[in-house]
Amino acid sequence: MRTKMLLFFCLTAMAVSAGSYEVSSPNGKVKVTVTTNTAVQWSVDYDGRQVLLPSTIDIRMVQGKKTVDLGTVGKVAKYSVDNSFKNPFYKRLNISDAYGQLLLYTTQKFTIEIRAYNDGAAYRLISKEKKASFVTDETVEFCFADDYPAFIPYVNDNRGGESYCYSFESYYDEVPLSKMYSDSLAITPLAVCLPDGMKAIVMDAGVENYPGMFLKKGSPHALKAEFAPYPLAQEVGGFDQLNLVPTKRADYIAKLNGEQSLPWRAVVITERDADILNSDMAQRLAPACRISDLSWIQPGKVAWDWWNNCNITGVDFKSGMNTDTYLYYIDFAAKNKIEYIIIDEGWSGKESLMEDLSPDIDLPRLIAYGREKGVGIILWSSWRNLIGNDPEKGNTITETVMKHYADMGIKGFKVDFFDRDDQQVIASAYQVAACAAKHHLYLDFHGLKPVGIQRAYPNIFNFEGVKGLENSKWEPRVGDGPLHNQPRYDVTAPYLRMLAGPMDYTPGAMMNAMKDNFFGNNDHPMSQGTRVHQMAMYTTFEAPLQMLADSPTKYMQNQECTDFIAQIPTTFDETVALDGQLGEYTVIARRKGTTWYLAAMTDWTPRDLTINLSFLGEGQFAADIFADGVNAQKDATDYKHTTQTFSRRDQLQVHLSSGGGWTAIFRKQ
Repeated sequence: MRTKMLLFFCLTAMAVSAGSYEVSSPNGKVKVTVTTNTAVQWSVDYDGRQVLLPSTIDIRMVQGKKTVDLGTVGKVAKYSVDNSFKNPFYKRLNISDAYGQLLLYTTQKFTIEIRAYNDGAAYRLISKEKKASFVTDETVEFCFADDYPAFIPYVNDNRGGESYCYSFESYYDEVPLSKMYSDSLAITPLAVCLPDGMKAIVMDAGVENYPGMFLKKGSPHALKAEFAPYPLAQEVGGFDQLNLVPTKRADYIAKLNGEQSLPWRAVVITERDADILNSDMAQRLAPACRISDLSWIQPGKVAWDWWNNCNITGVDFKSGMNTDTYLYYIDFAAKNKIEYIIIDEGWSGKESLMEDLSPDIDLPRLIAYGREKGVGIILWSSWRNLIGNDPEKGNTITETVMKHYADMGIKGFKVDFFDRDDQQVIASAYQVAACAAKHHLYLDFHGLKPVGIQRAYPNIFNFEGVKGLENSKWEPRVGDGPLHNQPRYDVTAPYLRMLAGPMDYTPGAMMNAMKDNFFGNNDHPMSQGTRVHQMAMYTTFEAPLQMLADSPTKYMQNQECTDFIAQIPTTFDETVALDGQLGEYTVIARRKGTTWYLAAMTDWTPRDLTINLSFLGEGQFAADIFADGVNAQKDATDYKHTTQTFSRRDQLQVHLSSGGGWTAIFRKQ
């Protein structure tokens, strides 16, 4: 970490006027103003343009028989901070953390920390109260000046009918703020489209021992936070009885047992949409890494069974969840230099990870064979089975399970069906991550959005919370095509969902379709859009554990596509977002060592793009290119594979078919 530079300003001379304080970003474009006259409010400007109107900051807590709020502001301090840190499991190795900082100290033992970054602003409350207390509510507002268009990911498909129990997977409703449903919650990140092409993206970050933030409609053009109350009772239920669904919740949202920093409330601000893809806001605001020895953590790609329903052909055994099938998956992974396979739901008992194991799957044999072939095995688990159905007393079960399977040689767990982010679940997620790190196990969290824990525990590779490829298995047709516009989602999620952290979209479909011939099929699924649209996802979508979702048979039938996919890293040294527009297209370049990986994706609109290659270093680069074929708009599997030599002074002319993509690997000669 680079040395922290602090410039201290006078505690009183910094006030703009009585009860008004300002702090600016290092480049001076982002200015945060805090007023404290009647209530504490923050407002944000960008380059002289209004982003947030004054928006209230407050909290209500019960300490014994006493109810307290934020209190009044006393002393104030201002700093300029210039930090940096490294993360070898991210889209870039070196992360700059430079900001203007404002600290306001209140009479109720709170510190309000404000940060102004070049690409946004954030604040959090820090409680200095040493006694136990209960947070009954936290007031968080994001007030906008007008009825701006927004991309709103609503909560739907609640588990067991419980309003805060949800998978965090949402398509985006594109409507003005005034049209936001007043009786519905939304998840974050949520984008607001400001004038002149600017975007303001609202999110929370650094969530620990506290519930995640939902958003609801405020007045007149505001977003207001809502938090899941603390669960007092719960039962097995929800989807296929895989969830723990709260049946009774408290009149408070969090229990604090002493001094604690609350999560960050942030807004990312950009002048051009591509800059959203460059933002490191979630990383900067996350807790620092808590694993001292990172040498055992090895990201990579994984062959996955569930999406393709173990559909392999040309073999002399019956495919399915059995030893022979997974031996075959291991052989496929080894041949194609894929580091892991996943054995998904069905290997263990419905109610236990230690009992009623499938007699058709010989885990010791598979682990030994995988070790011989250099392929690790990751096992699926529901969250409730991993904690023994008790989030507050499940540490013993988690420890027993993880030690047992780590000792066997299992590499990690895909933990599914959290489907909540109340304080209890967030605390449990950190406990599971710490236990897994202790036993050198990797994690893939499903039904939980990334909240910052991925920096604290980088053994957590992925999070789901995304409308990924699995949705194509049950996508209905309406009229002349699928109900949902998946290619548009594919070029929306990188700007919004991926801003919070890595996502387990699970790309790689080899059966590809246009709107007119797409249909959902659980056992033989296909994707919307072209083959190269799928291939471009391996560079575009961030996931340290990136899936190959289709079957070994399909990949071997399309070996040159598989060879290309297998070469793409899952973490990078540098990322440069070149072009793009939210909901329309993306163009992104990533570097590992001296090799660059470039990808472009579009929605159903065909596009012709000019890509400047100035990001390349000096010298000549040999490019291995996959582009949509001339007939891709008729047959989505059509592609063209070429090689060409370029330098940083060249420009690429790229055509993207409807639902299309373009991707290349540039190797220095």
